[in-house]
Amino acid sequence: MKISSHAVARMVGTWQEGPGPAHQRLSDRLRLLILDGRLSLGAALPSERDLATALGISRTTAGAAYRTLVEHGYLATRARARATVRLPHDTPSERPAGTDPSTIDLSFAAPPAPVEILHAAFAAALEQLPRHFERHGYDRCGTAELREAVADWYRRRGLSTAPDHIMITNGAQHALGLLARTLLSPRDTVLIDHPTYPHAIRAFTGARARLLPVAVGTSGWDIAQLHEAGRTAQLAYLITDFHNPTGMCMSASERRRLRPACPTVIDETMTELALDGATPEPFAVHVPTAISVGSVSKSVWGGLRIGWIRAAPALLDRLEQARPATDLGTPVVEQLATAVLLNERRTAGPDTLRHLRSQRDALSQALTEHLPDVHAPRPAGGVSLWASFPEPISSRLAAIAPDYGVTIAAGPRFGVGGAFERHVRLPYTLPSGQLTEAISRLARARRALARGATGTHTPAPVA
Repeated sequence: MKISSHAVARMVGTWQEGPGPAHQRLSDRLRLLILDGRLSLGAALPSERDLATALGISRTTAGAAYRTLVEHGYLATRARARATVRLPHDTPSERPAGTDPSTIDLSFAAPPAPVEILHAAFAAALEQLPRHFERHGYDRCGTAELREAVADWYRRRGLSTAPDHIMITNGAQHALGLLARTLLSPRDTVLIDHPTYPHAIRAFTGARARLLPVAVGTSGWDIAQLHEAGRTAQLAYLITDFHNPTGMCMSASERRRLRPACPTVIDETMTELALDGATPEPFAVHVPTAISVGSVSKSVWGGLRIGWIRAAPALLDRLEQARPATDLGTPVVEQLATAVLLNERRTAGPDTLRHLRSQRDALSQALTEHLPDVHAPRPAGGVSLWASFPEPISSRLAAIAPDYGVTIAAGPRFGVGGAFERHVRLPYTLPSGQLTEAISRLARARRALARGATGTHTPAPVA
C-alpha cells in the first residue's frame, strides 16, 4: 500500500514544534506513527522529494529523517523503490525496549481482577460446564445462559431486551470489528467522537472507511453538529457513557434530543463505572434502533474476553453469517463465568468503585502537586483523566517518558490527523501510591524535554 505525501503530512501534524534538529523531530513523529499503527507495516512512504515538498522543508531534512528511521530498523529501503514501514527485529510486543519492571505503565486503562469474585464465578462455571459437552461448542451467537443474563442486565436498566437481541463476542473490540466488516463498504463515512477509542479508529479504517470526527468539547457533545454530520455518514460510533478518554457522560436531556440520521453504534464498555451518581440509562431507551456494544473488560477484568452486541435480530442474523470469516464463537467457560457475574450483580462491585474513586482523587492531587499547569477535569465515571498541557508535547513526552520510569498514551492515539498533541490520557486504575510516583516521574520527563532531551524507547501499546 502506497501512502501519499499529503496523507503523511496530515498525520505528522505539528511536528515542527519543540527543541532539537528538525530531522530528529520529524523522525520521532514518524516513528510514533509507525508504533501507533497509523503507518501500517509494509506501507510504502512517499519519496524524500515528495515528502519535503508536502511539508515545506528541505530534501536534506526529509532524507536525514528517513535515514534515522532506517538505522533504527523502522524503515526498509532498496534501490529505485519507496521506503517501506517495518519494525525492528528486537522490538517487544508488551514492554518498551530497555525499560525495567519498575516502570509504571499508564498506557493501559484497565483495573486489576477482583480475585475472589472472579475465582468464585469460574468455579460455578466449571460446575455448569458438563451440560454443554454434548454440543459442538461452536456457537456464533453465544450460550443461552449468557445471552439471557445480558438481556436481563438491560432489562434491569429499563430497556426491554430478549435473548435473541444479544450476540456474545470476544470482547468489545471484536464486536466493533465484526460490525465494521458487516455494515461498511470501502469509502463509507463513519461519524466518530473526537477524541475516541483508538482501537475503534483502527477497526473502521481497517474496513477502509473514512472517518468524520465531531469534537467532544469541555461542555460535552454538540448535538446539532452530530445531527448535521449524521446526514452524510453511513454509520456513527459514539461513547456516551463515561467516554474514553475524556470520562464525560452524555446527559439524559442530550440523549433525548439526539436522533442520528444513520445507524448508530453506542459503546457501553464503561457504563457500570459510575463514580459520582447513578449508572446512565441505555441510549437505546430513546433510540430503539441503536446498536449497543458492551463488555466486562472494564467492569470486571480485561483478561475476561467477553463482550456483546445488542441489536435487532435481523442484524444479528447478518453478523452470524459474517462471523465465521474470523472466528467460530466465544469460549464456553468464560461465557458461563460471565453469566454468573451478571446474574449475581458482581460486575463493578462497591469495592471496585471505591478504589477507583480513591485513585482518581490521588491522581488529581498528584497533578496539582507535580504538574500544576496541567488541566485535567474530574470525570463522574470511567477510568481516566484527559489531561491538557499548555504546550503541544504529547508525542514527544510519550517518547521520553520511559527513560524516567513511566509509559503513557499520547493524545494523538485518540484522534485523527495528528490532533490532541496537548493531551495525554492518564488512567487511575493503579494503586494511589503508584499513581503519585508516576506523575512525579512524568514531571521529571517534562522538565528534561524542555531542556532538549529526546526519547530512546518504544511507546507501549494502548488499551
